[in-house]
This record gives sequence, structure tokens and C-alpha cells, in this order.
Amino acid sequence: MSEPKLFISYSWSTPEHQKWVLRLGTELRENGVDVLLDKWDLKEGHDANAFMEKMVSDESIKKVIIVLDEQYSDKANKRSGGVGTETQIISAEVYESVDQNKFVAVIASRDQEGKAKLPVFYKSRIYIDLSDDGLYGSNFEQLLRWIYDKPLNIKPELGKKPVFLNEEASVSLGTSVIFRRLIDALKSSRPHANGALVEYFSLFSRNLSRFRLEPSRGGTEFDQKVLDSINQLLPARNELIEVFSTIAQYDLSTGAGPIIHKFFESLIPYLDKPENVTSYHKWDWDNLKFVIQESFMICIGVLLKHERYDLAECLVRQRYFAESDNYGQSKMHSYGIFRNHLESLSYRNNRLKLRRLSVHADLLKERCTDSGLSFNNLMQADFLLYLAESLQGLAENRRQEWWPESLVFKSFHGGTFEMFLRAESLSYFNRMANLLGISSKSDFTALVEGLKSQAVYVPKWGFDNINPLELMNYDRLCIRP
Repeated sequence: MSEPKLFISYSWSTPEHQKWVLRLGTELRENGVDVLLDKWDLKEGHDANAFMEKMVSDESIKKVIIVLDEQYSDKANKRSGGVGTETQIISAEVYESVDQNKFVAVIASRDQEGKAKLPVFYKSRIYIDLSDDGLYGSNFEQLLRWIYDKPLNIKPELGKKPVFLNEEASVSLGTSVIFRRLIDALKSSRPHANGALVEYFSLFSRNLSRFRLEPSRGGTEFDQKVLDSINQLLPARNELIEVFSTIAQYDLSTGAGPIIHKFFESLIPYLDKPENVTSYHKWDWDNLKFVIQESFMICIGVLLKHERYDLAECLVRQRYFAESDNYGQSKMHSYGIFRNHLESLSYRNNRLKLRRLSVHADLLKERCTDSGLSFNNLMQADFLLYLAESLQGLAENRRQEWWPESLVFKSFHGGTFEMFLRAESLSYFNRMANLLGISSKSDFTALVEGLKSQAVYVPKWGFDNINPLELMNYDRLCIRP
């Protein structure tokens, strides 16, 4: 089925209403609908009336949305302005067209009494209400089902998904509507904000299964499929950055900490083969391994950037439940479970003769461009995770489980990260100490000795390595009050 073509008729009532319509059109296009809108398709010098008549009467345009607010209804009833001209065309189509399923009214806002104001020609017809943020998600789905002729109360044919679900899966996780509601709830400190956060993370985690790749079966260029899938997930990654940033800035409680922790726990099954799969290569889910590790690093990076050490502590100090391993045993893990070597990227480095020290690190750096989180912030998070896991490994007499992939770029230039420069102040050091599981600078003694004895490994790439004590500003920690 080709993409359905749809025209939006509306009134230029206010700038805010125009933005609302643009956003609606954008969300529909994200879900595979070929939206035609005057702001996009009516060029300077074109005849506006001819454009509107063509949009309504064109047989290739199967659906028309009438976005209603008070001004639209008033102008429609009075047959005034551009809306009046459109109304004459639309009302004739509504009354005379055999296809009664071509038009639907969408309520953008209600009058002062809370009522939907419908024009006379539309009084007896059913409409879709998008004026209530609390019902927007379910009613937007109703609109999509109308567009695709897949009503909720009709049983779909066996073996076929609704078309809009198939198209959505190819480009996104389908979280855009819930994401917008969540950001509004967080910024407005609405009582349902935590519930919206749980809903968003649940949908994100559930729909991530859409990006499982077909088994490689020994394919020699499977690394390209991994890379393509990672790039397809970039919009979802950007959503997460905004979610974590909004929580860090607007939610001053620690209530989101356990919710974020539970979210990352829910992603652990994607780090291994799907159930009931017996024939596979260990790189078959490298795309998901990369995105999950990147997402965890980004979360920590955002929280450190905004100095939300209280939330970061919940993620770094708490362990993570994995339901079962290859032997059917459930276990608790450190966050090191999210760090994985990606064989597909190493293979790509060799196959294309790239001669890079780490294609993985290159990809992390490249994806920070225009993300809202600098690569230096990401490296700082990576180092913090390496440092905290090294301290925990020493305390538990085990080898640390976090390899700081991005720090290959610090092996060239060195330097000290911002949070540790600030920790020259004792008061600042005390703010971040719990995150590392320590209470004073002297608690680093075991780490320093471990680095000297190589009980704590120092990451190396070829002949290059980092200097952990320099990166953490060890000699100058706590020198001021």
C-alpha cells in the first residue's frame, strides 16, 4: 500500500494554533502519511482558491482533516475568508460525495464552556478530539486508524499488521506522541509525570524489538546492517537525551532514579539472543548492544553535566537484575553488563582497512554532533563509570567490568575532566563522593596502588593509553575548602 495522501484544512487563527497544526502535520508524516499543507505546498504566486479546490476534489487525496477551533467554525458558518471558500467546496463534497469516509473533523481547542464548536455543515458527523493532552495519545491513534482504514473494532486479517505500524517500525520506535506528553508533564510538574515516564520507557523498551536484525548467517557485510540500524535509532537516542535533560533540570526529586534504573534493566534481554533462537552469530544483536551502551553513557553524561549526582548515584551504585543466563541462572550485575565488545565494528575496521584504533569510539564521537551533549561530557561519563567500577572491583576483589571505549581520544591529549577540576574544592568533592562509593580522598589509596601494581587495568589502544590519575586530578583533589 502506498502512503495515503491527506490534506489539512484549518484557520490561521493565531500563531499558536498554526504551530499546533504544523506539529500535527509533522507527527502524521512521521507515521507514514503524505500530508499536504498550505504552509508546505502552496508557493508564492500560486492561486490559493485553486489550490484549496484541488486539495479537496483531487481523487488522489483520499483523506481530508478539518481542524476546528472557534474561528474556523465562525468563518465557516459565515462563509468568510479563505475558510469560507474552503467550506463551500468541502460542504458540497460532504453532502454529495459517495465516499463518506473522506472527511473528518479534528478538535484542536474548545470554547470557554469546554464545548467543541462545530460548523453547521458538520453538526451530525463524528469528530476526533485532540484538544485534551491526557487523551492525545489514544485519540491520535484513532486518527491514524481512520487514515489507514484500520478501525480499532474491526479484526485485522490474519498475518498482517496495520500498515501504519509496519511503516512506523521502519523509521522509529513510535514514541513521539507519548514523548511530547511526557516532556510537557515533566516541565509543568504535573502529578502524572512519573506515570508518563514509566509509560514512555515501557513503550521504548517494548518496541526496541522492532530493531532486532535477521540472523547474519555468516554474511560478510553484516557490519553494514549493524551500522544502518544504529543510524536508524538516532531519533530515539535524541529523544532519550531530551528526556534525561528534562528530568535533570525540572524534577528536583529523586523519584525518577528508580524508574530510569528499571528502564535500563528492561533493556538487558536485548544484550543477548532472542528466546528460542538456536542458530546465531554473537554479533547478530551488536546494533542493540551499541545503542544500549550509548544510552547508558548518555544518561550518566547528562546527569553529570547538570550535577545531578543524586540521580546518577542510583544508577551507578545499584545493581541490575538479569533474569537468566545461558545456564538458566538469574543474577545481579553491576552496570558493567551494559558494556560489550562489538565484534561487528572490529570486523568492519579490518574489512574496510580503516586502520582506526576504535571504530566504536569514532561512532560515539560522530553521533554527539548536534545532540545537545558534547563528546567531552560523554567521555567524562565514560571515565566516571570506569573509575567507579574500578573502585567497586577492588572492594569486591574482582576485575572491573567497564572498558571506557571513548577515552581513546584522551590517550592522545590527556587533560582533566571538569567535575574533577571542580573537586579541588572539598565541598564539591563531598557532593560527588557518594557517587563513587567513597567518603574522602584517602579512599583512593587502594586505586592508586592498584594502578601501580596493575591490579586495576589501564586501558590501552595500540601503544597509546590514558593516565587515570591525571584525568581525575588526583594530586589537587580537596586542596581548597
